[in-house]
Amino acid sequence: MRKIFIFLLCSLFLKSGFAVEGMWIPTLLKKYNIEEMQKMGFKLTAEDIYEVNHASMKDAVVLFGSGCTGELISGDGLLITNHHCGFSQIQKHSSLEHDYLSDGFWAGKRAEELINPGLTVQFLVKMEEVTKEVTKGITEEMKEEVAKKQLTANIEAIKKQFSGKDKFLVDVKPLFYGNQYFAYVYEIFKDIRLVGAPPVSIGKFGGDTDNWVWPRHTGDFSLFRVYAGKDNKPASYSPENVPYHPKKFFPINLKGNKEGDFTMVFGFPGTTQEYLPSQAVQLLIEKSNPNKVDARTIRLGILEKQMANDPKVRIQYASKYAGISNAWKKWQGETNGLLRLHAIERKQKEEAEFSKWVMQDANREKKYGSILNNFKQYYASLSEIQIAYDLYNETVLRGSDVFGLISRVEQLEKALNDSAKFNAQRKALSESLPGYLKDYDCATDQLVLPAMLKIYVERLDPKYLPQNLIDKKNDFIKGSNTGKAYQKSIFSDSTQIKLLLNNLQAKTFKKLHKDPLYALYSAITEHYNKNIEPTYLKLSQEILKTQKNYLAAILEMKHGERLMADANLTLRVTYGKTEGFEPMDGVYYQYYTTLKGMITKEDPKISDYVVPEKLKQLYQSQDFGSYANSSGEMPIAFCASNHTTGGNSGSPVLNANGELIGVNFDRCWEGTMSDVLFDPERCRNIALDIRYALFIIDKFAGAGYLLKEMQLNR
Repeated sequence: MRKIFIFLLCSLFLKSGFAVEGMWIPTLLKKYNIEEMQKMGFKLTAEDIYEVNHASMKDAVVLFGSGCTGELISGDGLLITNHHCGFSQIQKHSSLEHDYLSDGFWAGKRAEELINPGLTVQFLVKMEEVTKEVTKGITEEMKEEVAKKQLTANIEAIKKQFSGKDKFLVDVKPLFYGNQYFAYVYEIFKDIRLVGAPPVSIGKFGGDTDNWVWPRHTGDFSLFRVYAGKDNKPASYSPENVPYHPKKFFPINLKGNKEGDFTMVFGFPGTTQEYLPSQAVQLLIEKSNPNKVDARTIRLGILEKQMANDPKVRIQYASKYAGISNAWKKWQGETNGLLRLHAIERKQKEEAEFSKWVMQDANREKKYGSILNNFKQYYASLSEIQIAYDLYNETVLRGSDVFGLISRVEQLEKALNDSAKFNAQRKALSESLPGYLKDYDCATDQLVLPAMLKIYVERLDPKYLPQNLIDKKNDFIKGSNTGKAYQKSIFSDSTQIKLLLNNLQAKTFKKLHKDPLYALYSAITEHYNKNIEPTYLKLSQEILKTQKNYLAAILEMKHGERLMADANLTLRVTYGKTEGFEPMDGVYYQYYTTLKGMITKEDPKISDYVVPEKLKQLYQSQDFGSYANSSGEMPIAFCASNHTTGGNSGSPVLNANGELIGVNFDRCWEGTMSDVLFDPERCRNIALDIRYALFIIDKFAGAGYLLKEMQLNR
């Protein structure tokens, strides 16, 4: 009986929730977090995580590209991140002759590793609070324009101070909406080569169907290598470059983890909005998310059909489709989660408590008394124009390939009087053009553009639309003259586009205004710039100022308490435990998945659930090598209660000893509202079990030589 009681007590403890809300600043761990982390099982120190004067975990973590995380796993610069983070690079190297998306890619030796122009990784050298330096000389009495000018000058001085004579990139970012500032100093490496990636049937198993969903059976990883000059310093690509030798790389743990074990995620979370007022949450739920979801639903439907009908189009649009789909599904889960948690009502309750605190002191009332009323007024004015802003971005600015190209050419027209800016933009556009043309299908774009403009016209008040777009409702948007417009436009002809870029002059743009697609884009954009953007920006600025004041009040009200600064794509630590969760009443998800589950899920009729033949053979023979768990199963993924968001894709998931046990790649759909409101009961991050990655590298790909450069702790 006593044993049964203890078992039940332990079970209750394990399912009680270990989630710790927050994405914490590494330099402040010793002050606010390390004691709690150690009580939860962490066996190292704050200095082991972040230290400037000696090697620490921060030296093994990189900002991969422009919005993912990666981590070093060998002393020769070998880096692991998500398959979806490396997807665009894999896609760029793919063709019908070399379909690395479908077949995977594995360099047999270092000479075969593939170059990726434009791809960078950034190592954080150090971070430092610079609030006093940024706000030096700025007073509340200053005019806004004067204060902004002083702020800009202060930031530029800080960047110059930390740059090491342009050796480092320095980024100065606000926290708590400008109530605090940090300087981030980065070393940027520009020679990053693709080493290996599994086929999409592994790296993206479950596809968009399973995206944001648990249980998960996705082998979401890819391998790259960081190269440097012979002095081990950053260098542009050269055949003479050598593998980078990092100050630190992560040892890999082969024992795995069990429910209740401490976990830590160290990476670059992108954006959270934990301090939004109730009106902003209401706007998100009722208007912003639904309109963006509807626009992407239409676009995804068109792309899906086109990709299914043509193998070339499938490769061309694979990365684009994945990018569109990712946020589309996340927004839906976010809305559902916010409604389930009664987020608007919870925010209103917090605001009532805030108001009560403000009114208890005359000075506070004078300083903060107008905040909540200002929010109410500004969001009431923003409500209608938010629809126009969202749909312009979804359907015009990013809605079609051809409009995306035209927007860059139009930026060149605006830069005609600034030769340096003009030449830099033209050079950048010329360099990106081959990639654009490789992945452009005119027939697909002809279907997408009118469909996007149709929803733009249908959802907006006519006052937000240019007359020529309203007039075209019955022809271009319905498709009756779409083909003619594309035939007459130089933007559907690769040869003419190249000639255009080589001969751009003022008179060239006069001719362009007669181009049907350029003229259409220009008319919509001009109307947007005159009738939508100024009002939107003015309201946004007023909201931002109010938000800054709101956060200043919250920091005062909660003085001495530990508060999380919203994510801003800077290095953060989040921690929790390995644990499952209850997605709905009567259902409990265990914390890990296995290859058996993947085999069970297989459905050859559905592209998302195709299992490679060799993987099935390995399963049937139970040939898992030393990568199986203690029960003899081949683990694939696990979930834990770490607070993560976009940007954390590819982040290392570490155990109590700082060993790599997984690679973060997603969140559960029931917890996607965590960017706004965190729910410890259902917010779970999803990670690839590192043992599955090793199994795929060794047993499936036959690239076991890569494991020889890793430190595997058994």
